[in-house]
Amino acid sequence: MSKFLSKKYEKLRPYTPGEQPQDKKYVKLNTNESPYPPSTLGMMLALREERKSRLYPDPDVKELSDALASTYGVKRENVIATNGSDEVLNFAFMAWCDKDTPAVFADITYGFYKVFAEINSVPSVIIPLREDLTLNIDDYINTRGTVFIANPNAPTGIALPVSEIERLVESNRDRIVVVDEAYVDFGAESCVPLTAKYDNLLVTGTFSKSRSMAGARLGFGIGCKELISDLVSIKYSTNPYNVNRVTAAMGIGALKDRKYFEKNCKKIIDARKFTEDSLSELGFEFTDSLANFIFAKSSRIGGEELYLRLKEKGVLIRHFNAPRIAEYNRITIGSMEEMQTLVDKIKEILEEKE
Repeated sequence: MSKFLSKKYEKLRPYTPGEQPQDKKYVKLNTNESPYPPSTLGMMLALREERKSRLYPDPDVKELSDALASTYGVKRENVIATNGSDEVLNFAFMAWCDKDTPAVFADITYGFYKVFAEINSVPSVIIPLREDLTLNIDDYINTRGTVFIANPNAPTGIALPVSEIERLVESNRDRIVVVDEAYVDFGAESCVPLTAKYDNLLVTGTFSKSRSMAGARLGFGIGCKELISDLVSIKYSTNPYNVNRVTAAMGIGALKDRKYFEKNCKKIIDARKFTEDSLSELGFEFTDSLANFIFAKSSRIGGEELYLRLKEKGVLIRHFNAPRIAEYNRITIGSMEEMQTLVDKIKEILEEKE
């Protein structure tokens, strides 16, 4: 860091994204990307819009917002489109957290929450998951501050039922709850319908996982008109043209191409079950994941050792060094062929250890 960096950032610990090595071709199962290409309709619309790239995009992203509203059964005034769901989450930290209103989140969850709190000079209340890595809503009922819950959680993949989220939202109507649904499309239940009932709930989502657009950077938030107005004010105070026209067009196509979206989600769910069944036969244990990844450990090999050995064999998975989860690895669900390669390589590694 330079000597000119503001002292308020001296202790900032940036988010660590999944590694993107370029030294050879890998089976890449470490960053929760889709193994399938974006919608053909989306790519066609994006190509048309690319020709207009000399012009600024619509700052209100009206056509995309209408498509989002139609898809999720809300009005346009209940939607904000953003540059990835990370942006709408950061807007939420900026809008609804301050020195008197801390950010409340789990100790094992999406790593960006802690970074957003730090960069916005917001105090944090960090609540440990249970020993089985599940989140207990009762631990949050009496807390003060804005609550952030990833559902399904990352990196565990464990999802709470909507009834539990509603119990938290209803327990204190003067406190905002933000539900991060980045992985909801792989078997969990969405809280979006609750936003019509509660004015203190924001639900965020992304096109990165289930709609194969991680590289395009598109996310959204859904909530009551007043909450969305707060976020729009933040947007217009930072980057009014936050969603480029090519990405917006691709997003519209992805939303319209419902059958392709559903087919890909089903293929990933099927591949997830195949992977769990195959690794169970090798002695692995898992959390109950409803995401496009599994969280796995084995008594036959340590978490870090497995990650390193697989990397040597051309398969990337994600390892975390946090003490409570150091024996686990997060494994993205790719195509069936990619998951078969993973299983085969793990068999080789375990045989080499004997």
